[in-house]
Amino acid sequence: MSPSEFIHPEDAAALRQLESIPGFPSFIKSILALGLEKLQYGINMASCVRLSETQLPEVYKHLPPICTKLGIAEPEFYLMMDPMPNAWTFGDTKIFITVTSGLLSMMNDEELDAVIAHECGHILCRHVLYHSVARYILSGIDSLGILGKLTIPIQLGFLYWQRKSELSCDRAAAIVTSPEVVSRTMARLSAGPRDLTGRLNLEEWAAQAEKYDEIWNSNSWNKALQVYAIAGQNHPFAAVRVREILKWEKTEEYHRLKTGLLTSGSEARCPNCRKTVNADWDFCQYCGYRLK
Repeated sequence: MSPSEFIHPEDAAALRQLESIPGFPSFIKSILALGLEKLQYGINMASCVRLSETQLPEVYKHLPPICTKLGIAEPEFYLMMDPMPNAWTFGDTKIFITVTSGLLSMMNDEELDAVIAHECGHILCRHVLYHSVARYILSGIDSLGILGKLTIPIQLGFLYWQRKSELSCDRAAAIVTSPEVVSRTMARLSAGPRDLTGRLNLEEWAAQAEKYDEIWNSNSWNKALQVYAIAGQNHPFAAVRVREILKWEKTEEYHRLKTGLLTSGSEARCPNCRKTVNADWDFCQYCGYRLK
């Protein structure tokens, strides 16, 4: 699957705008030259649990089939012991996904698939390099003295693009699961208990984003206030994300991609790791599982 088949147009436009900032390419190279990828990789390796076929396999098993469906190489997969529900993807030469224990305790299997597919969407769309750099910029790396007020336009540009990039990855998650599952996962991540989120009228919730747009567009002052409210966030508001994914569900583009994925699902797969296997294999060449 190619990201060009589903990337959100606002994501593509925001990325072009970000890359047009004078000095942006040299700025990215200067950040990478600090060795921050190795720093974060080492921290993750030492402080988190790396998931595998033998380390919490009931959690790890969610990742391989999603990677196969999206056609990406499998990243390393980590669990952080943290009660806050969260997930992120990091790296450039060594990409890894991390989920928190709070996320696992909150999500059912479908919802966890949606979150992991969303993170894999960042890999497929090649968002991870810029997201990784943005994480350091926005978490206060300027305290080292190498950045300052001159980077504020880059910081705001990163945040604006990050918000738009989430819309593309919601689409990746919807292709793997469904727009309804993605929308209900939004509700769960908004700290909604399942007995309430399972009964939400998603279309009505999405309509709130239309009301939000009316406020945004009503006059210049209201628009300035809403720009101020969202400028420091790296994710869009939940109702906007739900509106966008339910709207995309009605497009020919979504149905073509979903049909193509279901058709490819007819291939023989290993019942253990879910990767595509050849009919003449006695053992899965990926995980060693006996097929015959």
